[in-house]
Amino acid sequence: MASTSSFSHSAAVTAGPSTRNMDRNTPVDLTSLQSASKVLHEQFAKDTQAVPEISEVLNAQGGQASSAYSIFPDDVRVPFQKRKLIGIPEALFQYYSTTSVNSHMGLLPEIERVWVSIDHKLFLWDYSSDSQEINSFVDQPYVITHVALVKPKKGLFIDEISNLLVICTPVSVLLIALSLTPVPGSHRPSKEVKLYATDLTVSTEVDMTSVAGTPDGRIFMCGAQDGNLYELHYQENESWFGKRVQLINHSVGGVSSLLPRFAISNVEDRIVSVVADHDRNCLYTLTEKNVISVYKPTTDKSVQHIQTLSNLYKTTQDKCPTSPVINPQTFQLISLHPVSPSSRSTIQLLAVTTNGVRLYFSPSSYGYSYGSSQSSPRPLQLMHVRLPPSNLIHPDEQEHPNRPPQSSMYGASQGHVTTQTRPYIVSNIDNACYVDGLTIAAQQGDVDTSDYLLCMSPDLTRFGSFEQLNLPPSAAAQTYYAGQTGSNRPPLTEYATLLSIPGRTWAMAPVLQTPSVEVSPSVATINELATQFGESPRQFMILTNVGLTFLIKRRALDYLKAVIEELHSEGNVQPIIEFRDSFGRNQTCAMLLCLASGNTFTDVTDQPHNTITSFSPDFAQVAKQAFYEFGDKPIWSERTVFGRSDNQGTAIYSGRREGLALYLSRLVRPIWKSKLTSTGPSGVPQSAIPDNKLVVIQKNLYALKDLLDKNPQLFHSSPGDSTAARAPALEQEAWKAEQASVSELLSLLTRTVEALSFVLLLNDYRFGDLLNRCDAEVQKIVSSLTFEDLITTQNGLTASRALVNVIIDQQIGQQISVDTISEVLQNRCGSFCSTDDVMLYKAKENIRKAAETSNPVERQNWLAESLRLYTKGARILDLEKLREIAGDFQLLRYAKGAIELPLVCAKIFDQDSNGLEYWRSGASGDDIRREPYERRLKCYELVLDSLSVFEGQNDHSASSTNLPSEDLDSVRSLAYELAFSSPDEMFHSVLYDWLIQRGLADDLLEIRPPFLEVHLRREPVSVEKYQLLWQFYVKDGQPLRAAEVLSTLAESDQFNLTLDARLEYLTLAVGNAKSHPVSTRGRHETAIAFLTDLEEKLEVAQVQLEIYNTLLPHMDDAPEVNAKIIALSKKLLTMTELYQEYAVAFDLPILKLLCLHISEHRDEAMVKQIWNQIFDQIVGDTTDPQVQADQVVPSVVPLGQRFYPSESAFPLRNVADLLVRFSLERKEVLPFGWAPRILVQCGVPFSETWDVLHEMYESHVPPFNAQTNVQAISSDIAVLLSDWLEEAKRPNSSIGRGEFPVSRIDFAIDQYIAELHPDRKETKATYEAVKRQLRRNW
Repeated sequence: MASTSSFSHSAAVTAGPSTRNMDRNTPVDLTSLQSASKVLHEQFAKDTQAVPEISEVLNAQGGQASSAYSIFPDDVRVPFQKRKLIGIPEALFQYYSTTSVNSHMGLLPEIERVWVSIDHKLFLWDYSSDSQEINSFVDQPYVITHVALVKPKKGLFIDEISNLLVICTPVSVLLIALSLTPVPGSHRPSKEVKLYATDLTVSTEVDMTSVAGTPDGRIFMCGAQDGNLYELHYQENESWFGKRVQLINHSVGGVSSLLPRFAISNVEDRIVSVVADHDRNCLYTLTEKNVISVYKPTTDKSVQHIQTLSNLYKTTQDKCPTSPVINPQTFQLISLHPVSPSSRSTIQLLAVTTNGVRLYFSPSSYGYSYGSSQSSPRPLQLMHVRLPPSNLIHPDEQEHPNRPPQSSMYGASQGHVTTQTRPYIVSNIDNACYVDGLTIAAQQGDVDTSDYLLCMSPDLTRFGSFEQLNLPPSAAAQTYYAGQTGSNRPPLTEYATLLSIPGRTWAMAPVLQTPSVEVSPSVATINELATQFGESPRQFMILTNVGLTFLIKRRALDYLKAVIEELHSEGNVQPIIEFRDSFGRNQTCAMLLCLASGNTFTDVTDQPHNTITSFSPDFAQVAKQAFYEFGDKPIWSERTVFGRSDNQGTAIYSGRREGLALYLSRLVRPIWKSKLTSTGPSGVPQSAIPDNKLVVIQKNLYALKDLLDKNPQLFHSSPGDSTAARAPALEQEAWKAEQASVSELLSLLTRTVEALSFVLLLNDYRFGDLLNRCDAEVQKIVSSLTFEDLITTQNGLTASRALVNVIIDQQIGQQISVDTISEVLQNRCGSFCSTDDVMLYKAKENIRKAAETSNPVERQNWLAESLRLYTKGARILDLEKLREIAGDFQLLRYAKGAIELPLVCAKIFDQDSNGLEYWRSGASGDDIRREPYERRLKCYELVLDSLSVFEGQNDHSASSTNLPSEDLDSVRSLAYELAFSSPDEMFHSVLYDWLIQRGLADDLLEIRPPFLEVHLRREPVSVEKYQLLWQFYVKDGQPLRAAEVLSTLAESDQFNLTLDARLEYLTLAVGNAKSHPVSTRGRHETAIAFLTDLEEKLEVAQVQLEIYNTLLPHMDDAPEVNAKIIALSKKLLTMTELYQEYAVAFDLPILKLLCLHISEHRDEAMVKQIWNQIFDQIVGDTTDPQVQADQVVPSVVPLGQRFYPSESAFPLRNVADLLVRFSLERKEVLPFGWAPRILVQCGVPFSETWDVLHEMYESHVPPFNAQTNVQAISSDIAVLLSDWLEEAKRPNSSIGRGEFPVSRIDFAIDQYIAELHPDRKETKATYEAVKRQLRRNW
């Protein structure tokens, strides 16, 4: 388990002033980082497009052959440089006991050894270490002629055995096992070699040479005497079917072939070289007569002959028929070189001739490739012939230059080389080496003691696209043979030089480099500009009889370094200007930035590349000054439409910004799209990139960051830099855009430095173990993350935060202080452990302390501090974490934290209030605001959960504390107090719903919290809400508002209420409206009008209820009747609807009168018709006059009592007329006074009744024109007056004595008696009795 000491690992890399001075409170700006990352992707694409693969250049413009070279007259600009010579150790010379020894030597670069054989003794010389240790093998008696290193077959040896030495003698082939053990403590990685004898040896009659091994452990070679292809086959044990070790001759009957036998070359032509192509799983053989054959190892002990390439001289001559270099006397192939496959290159094989001609072979356009699983590989064909340089500078002149001061530096072709006294042409090459577009070939020099090395590498300035100013001149100086097809791409041009080395060459090989993982989009293997900041320069070893010469490829960066040194020492400006013009402004600025800041790969010594190369301050100042001046300034490019500016445009960035983007992109390119993790040997996740590689990249990034932090002026405009040609406003726009882009790139740079620190820290703590402690979702995210994702995406933030939490939890579990952990985290990777993160960790620690203390005051202090910290860091809390924290507060009975923190988070989770707006708009529909709305609800649920816990609903929580019950009550009270004091309206709404659902509505009405009214009015409305709302208004002293709510509730058609309920609500509404106090604020009149309206609605509703009750027994009469009656119960109708659709439709005269009465609608004809209908119904029911009369009383009297004095429903004269006519028609059976007595029973005053009868008496209108009817009315009047008098005399009469019209009656009686028929004695007596009573009593 890691401890605190692990945090200090690689602190020297990660800690620095600028990292420490970062604003840790600044949230990670993902938008800015993603914008900067997009710039990096643009640079990746430019690097991909700028330099073509060598096969693309060779095919340019259909060229079948070419010979364009850049040759320079001094050693400042040569493409290769002799770095060092290591002499053969003196210890070996003691074994040369006589002058007639047989000695051979060769290179084993895979194990960094030179093999030297002296007779039967084999020595392995470690040229990589200072001690130059020598291992020996002398346990066999035969002269050693050849040694090779191959891979062992899997499973036949112990795991420590990494290689086998194949030792060839004239009579045997022997296998020796070899192991490599790293040597600790050395300044550069070196390995100790141990040799183990095996009994794997086989006798041979042919001397074997040119041994080649395959990755799966098969060993091929050729016979020096017979030129046949052999395989050394070995297995674990002898068997019936084969010996344990044997030589198989594949040239004699052991080869299955795709070709007819006659196509195979002459058996007299001997194989002289066997080369294995590990990438494509095939073998190439070369014969003395320039025939190349291709074989594919198939099953054990067999190979398949794929192809033979013969007549190569003729094929080569066809591609360049006029070249004098191609002639039968000099055309001799000396070596074959498989070309490593890449996604863009089609070249598969390179062959070199003795006079330096290179033949490039690629698969033809039909068939399949060798590396595929198909049975028919794609055959090779000669694609291009590359002729050697014809006027090389002699090494003697090259090493003693006489350079003209103004010579063109990078653009000169071989036709423009300074005049030479001794031009040199290679003609007798005997050794060659090729890798990644670089070719080294050796031939004997002018004297026996030296060799000349022909060194060639692509001149990227001639065919790369770098926006150079110094473009190549015409191709007149280039030998060029065009084919039928091609493109506009310039043909291949190479640097070429001839170097002299001491001794005769025995072998040469490239120094092995760690293979780089191909990233997407891929760059050409020859594009050293894209890789020079992150890889060592290519080196070659040339083994001679003098020693081991190391040759190093000089990169553009090395040229620029030399140029700056010249500028610094001699003040010569021209070379650096020419460099800028050749490589382009942006490329030059990127390289200048590298030299100014320092880089681990600018040093070409043997030191490991983990230290920044530091240049002198003066050198760095020159580089910075050149960077600033060459960078120029940004330009604003206006967009014009129809010749006029539309005030829009884009910035064309300066070389400084482009150089920064280019350099930064190349530093991070090896990891940017790489996965963060890979699966380790035991299935546990591990970092996909080794720590040492991450540390080197981080150091280079940090060096750049340090330079930019200390020199901010590098990206500022200098004073007085404006030009009159461009408007200042546009120039400012360009500078503004550039500053914004540079700022984004610097943010990305800082974040990347910290990201690498973060990953290294994870590795310190066993990345796999940490990841396994994360939840499944985080593990899934991390497994898919690239470095770019970690740095620039939300997923990266999520994953890094989860991993930091795991580290913190792990350390807290070991009782390590949060301050200690967080300080280290923030120093190493501040943006991955922000101040907010630290606050959360401290808050968690405070909760732990609160839980452990027994002091109540201390507990409250710890909890309060915890809440303060959680609140400050709330913006990075997620719901799961918040739920956990709320649970902690609940267990500790800390109401303030349990209530307030979720409410704070609810607001922070919805910073733009989108969720709140969604809620206010009804929270319906699929809306982007729904997510923050739901996050708010989750926070509110935590508050409600806490309230439930504090109420003791959660038994476990209640029993988990030992607080006394009175303290529990105070916690509960405080929790509710805090909840109700929240200013969050949406929370209040959720809280009120929760309380109402739990039957606490009455308590809520008593409290009347601030948002209750708004909540009860909010959509969607419900009967329950309205019922609470009107009660709220009553309790709040607002009866008029209560009446308004009740009225709305009664009249609403969206609620399924009974008619009785609606009537009850209207009744309550009227009662509350009447309770409204008299106001002087002007609302009194409105209240009166509202009350009047309510009373009218109540009356109409009462009518509706009466109609409903009247019709209810008829529900089953017919479906349509049923539907009408049900509709009547569903909502309140208007009086018009009631009258037309029910009273009239069902022909209900009494209800018609009721409608007319309530609506006060006066229509004499209509009401007269209704009353006639009532009397007609009475008459129509029976023919018996007495029965008819008995029915009139119960029919008319209630109506009169109900409707009088309404002329709308009870027109007095009309009703009186009907009664009188009814009595006249039945005067034989009805007593005098029957009609007026009914009117009096209806509630008509005596005076009104008398007036109506008197009008009839005086009217002489039929039927009152007949004397008998007039006399009958007089009799009715007499009875009416007598009853009136008796009522007036009654002690408790409603008629006051003063109201009785004595005089008028007395006068009228005299008239009635005078006009009375003599037969009406009873009537006369009644009149006289009345008259007497008047005189007696008044």
